[in-house]
Amino acid sequence: MAEAVTYCRICEPLCGLTATVEDGAVTAIRADRAHPLSRGFACPKGVAMTEVQNDPDRVVHPLRRTPDGEFERVTWDEALGDIARRLTALRRGHGGDSIGWYFGNPATFSYTHPLWLNGFMRALGSPHLYSAGSQDTNSRFVASALLYGAPHLVPLPDIDRTDFLLMLGANPLVSHGSLVSVPRIRESLKGIVKRGGRVVVGDPRRTETARAFEHLPITPDGDAWLLLSLLHVLFEDGLADLDTCVRQARGLATLRGLVRDFSPERTAPNSGVAPETVRRLAHDLATAPRAVVYGRTGTCLGVHATLVAFLIDAVNAVTGNLDRPGGAVFGESPLPVDEIVRLSGLGTYGRTHSRVGGFPDVLGTFPAGVMAEEITTPGPGRMRALIVSAGNPVLSVPGATALDAALDELDLLVCIDLYVSETGRKADYVLPATTFLEREDFPLPFLQNHLTPFVTWTEAVVPPRGEARQEWEVIDELARRMGLGIGALGPQRLAHRLGLRPSPRLMVDALLRSGPRGDLFGLRPGGLSLRKLREHPHGIVLADHQPTGRLRRRITHRDRRVNLAPDEIAAEIARLRATPPPPADLPLRLIGLREPRSHNSWMHNTPSLMRARTHTARLHPRDAERHGLADGALCEITSAHGTIRLPVAITDEVTLGVVAVPHGWGHEGGGWRLATANGGANVNVLASPDPDDLEKLAGMARLNGIPVKVGAVVRESNTEDGGAPTEPQVSDTGNSRQPESETDLLG
Repeated sequence: MAEAVTYCRICEPLCGLTATVEDGAVTAIRADRAHPLSRGFACPKGVAMTEVQNDPDRVVHPLRRTPDGEFERVTWDEALGDIARRLTALRRGHGGDSIGWYFGNPATFSYTHPLWLNGFMRALGSPHLYSAGSQDTNSRFVASALLYGAPHLVPLPDIDRTDFLLMLGANPLVSHGSLVSVPRIRESLKGIVKRGGRVVVGDPRRTETARAFEHLPITPDGDAWLLLSLLHVLFEDGLADLDTCVRQARGLATLRGLVRDFSPERTAPNSGVAPETVRRLAHDLATAPRAVVYGRTGTCLGVHATLVAFLIDAVNAVTGNLDRPGGAVFGESPLPVDEIVRLSGLGTYGRTHSRVGGFPDVLGTFPAGVMAEEITTPGPGRMRALIVSAGNPVLSVPGATALDAALDELDLLVCIDLYVSETGRKADYVLPATTFLEREDFPLPFLQNHLTPFVTWTEAVVPPRGEARQEWEVIDELARRMGLGIGALGPQRLAHRLGLRPSPRLMVDALLRSGPRGDLFGLRPGGLSLRKLREHPHGIVLADHQPTGRLRRRITHRDRRVNLAPDEIAAEIARLRATPPPPADLPLRLIGLREPRSHNSWMHNTPSLMRARTHTARLHPRDAERHGLADGALCEITSAHGTIRLPVAITDEVTLGVVAVPHGWGHEGGGWRLATANGGANVNVLASPDPDDLEKLAGMARLNGIPVKVGAVVRESNTEDGGAPTEPQVSDTGNSRQPESETDLLG
């Protein structure tokens, strides 16, 4: 028996873990008490990775689908040989732009996976690159592109030094933070209150975080209206920090004109926040010694998602809290990130546009909501083959029914995954991927998201199960068989074509050593190198806080100033003004939510996380009474695009007029037995499949604020649509539900 130190790669705090290994297998996982940031904290999901690692349903050998729809085991040579031949034939017959790739959220937690797939798609010359970002974060990146000229410059809420935190659409006591890495975030948030400060949580639902602090109920998708009214009050009441704004930004006068008509009285019907509350909130933000507004996934999935992300930064700028301690700060990485982004050409927005819908690319990807039509629309550039890695778009993309049907029209579908998912069941090949316990890793995309500057490295804890391979190895071998030279930089691509393939760890070592904190290959003793990181398996804290006062040198606009009034935002505000009222026959608004023991669609086959859990629709008691629904009763939720059926959980944690349904459920027909047995419904069936309904600037799916109606379902003896049992189920989220304790979260 041996102990191995590693870190979690499920969500963004990257908490330290210690794994017990016996006979080459992981037998237990627990929190790493020596980790300098997480200090013995780990949530139930991280601890449960033992079950994912050893899951008997896991794919551990290459699989090929047979004519009868079943899967048979094949060798890697057979699988990659056939895939390479078919892709090469498509490339010769229809061009490289006939091949597409979709990657899911877990891909970003590998330092090699995104780099290699980007290099592969660039070598093909294909624009068909899609990600889960259009269901998550892309609007935030677009706002940064407009404000700072660089989509990767994402401000962090300086929680450990602020006196007032306004959170919109974020529930970090469950998500543990997004686009900010703060292990033990509960303690950090409580620290604000202990210092005499405040935490205000704007959300249509009284989330676990809202229960712990101050809840500001808000109408679903009402964030833009609230933020515009806050800016209105800041300007009209003389609360704006004009001196700081003038030094940092341009467009201040134009922004003031854009928000002039959005008084709190004007916005209240759309935001759901009373005028006097808005005015008090604006004054409290402006007069707090240090304040910050922070928004996350809940704010990114509405009709005007990019506008909301932009306005959050605008409020921080106008109150003088941009790039200052306790405000919105910009993290720095021990790698030369800005230079890497510039040289690789990966930091793009609008460099190219999608064939369907004309959407601008965001960091080289197009919205996943156009994939179905990119497959079915004839003409040059039609997508004929799709590779899916670490993703399950049939459950995560809007208008799932349309995408599910479109996949049948592909000439080739390949999935690289841990399971045969709902997407994988349609694949020609399912190739076995490693878990994060089976690979070395480096938190490349998250290094500048740590509030406490930090760097770490991990070796693999155990060898891959069966014949599982890392995604980069699969991509590298596929490229070799197709004669493609891949790489993030030109010299790397040339070397690849010549048969020289430097290992990923060699690349990381070179970047570390040449970075701002590197050892400069021996010229700076004590600097960072891979060797030094391996000598510190729990990671290295680089400073107490992220630096401030450096934003100007990182902005890529020619004048090095924040742009507070881009034309795109003015157009979005005009579009907001013209928003038609919601249809009267769909009186409720659908929102999503995260669950403490779930993560998107890929952890529903884990017994300890699924214990005593049912997929339910949360509904306010008065709404339930109005629609004749009892707790546990089966209800039908209908939008303009689809219908699902789920048991009702009656709870006053949601505001009137709101239906809250977790995403990621609705497993059926895949190879994960427990997930399939637990059923539920695919809530994205209710979202629009029409690319015209995607958010204009970032192609974001509208997954929050969808107009719906609910009604009772007459019970039948069999199982209803959506996989929900017809008999009432006891929900774990009713009125008696209390926030999980710290002990619960420690697993």
